[in-house]
Amino acid sequence: MTTRQKLDRIDIKILAELQKNGNITNANLANAVGLSPSPCLQRVKRLESSGIIAGYGAHLNLAKLTTTVTVFTEVMLKDHRREDFIRFEANVREIDEIIECHLVSGGYDYLLKFLVGNIGHYQEVVEKLLDLNIGIEKYFSYIVIRSPFVKHAAPLDRLLTDEQ
Repeated sequence: MTTRQKLDRIDIKILAELQKNGNITNANLANAVGLSPSPCLQRVKRLESSGIIAGYGAHLNLAKLTTTVTVFTEVMLKDHRREDFIRFEANVREIDEIIECHLVSGGYDYLLKFLVGNIGHYQEVVEKLLDLNIGIEKYFSYIVIRSPFVKHAAPLDRLLTDEQ
């Protein structure tokens, strides 16, 4: 069992601000959360070293760079032994076009999110996946027509309570 680090309201404010703008200066972050810069930086460093802040990155507007297609794929495995799941996950991890992999409950085993250039590209990737012979019994594909919104920030104020 892992112990969760206790966060106070200022830590949560820091995390919320960094989710909105990971490129914010320490001075602006400190101002936004009501601290002076030095204690703010100490808190950020503590959140980084504890692994709560896992990294920083840029959200790209891929539509300004190229055309892409997002496909969600439900995958059912033939067998359900521990080694079957390990083999499947190890292999799909190596496929760059699979940008998310979730083991789920319900009528299938995995939900994969593909980001590809077009439907032909998706089909090539799926055929490569099937050729790996990693225990896929069947799969169902759902092509995303439009994404009205995609949120990148977790609703910390809703998820984190005083009960931590």
